[in-house]
Amino acid sequence: MQRYPLNHRTRQRAHRDIDAAPDGHLFMPPAEPTASDATKRKMWAMLGDIARQKLWPVNGTPRRLKDKQWKDIFTAALSQESLTAEGLYGGEVLLGEHTSGMSQRKMGDLIELMYAWGANNGVVWSEKIDVPEWVR
Repeated sequence: MQRYPLNHRTRQRAHRDIDAAPDGHLFMPPAEPTASDATKRKMWAMLGDIARQKLWPVNGTPRRLKDKQWKDIFTAALSQESLTAEGLYGGEVLLGEHTSGMSQRKMGDLIELMYAWGANNGVVWSEKIDVPEWVR
């Protein structure tokens, strides 16, 4: 199934295709574009920076977490909720949000949250920050 960005022409085509479709066919409403591969790489690089530099309390003890564990912490903070499930043999499992299908907007919000948290917690980013000449 091909996807097209919405504009005047593609809206007309969508209306035409819906009108021509027989009853019983499925229709998928427009979806927000997902984050690009470059944006996802940026997120993982930032998570790696945080994982290398910061400890986080786990069961009351400061520990060095893996980047995936930090992703779970940040995605839970972004949605401002945490979902936990009972573990197979007791305990609890935090159910984090998957970022693979995350929209551009939401991924941007996640990266902004990570930047803000990093700024408040002394994270030094490995990515070179390109400050425009007029700001310097």
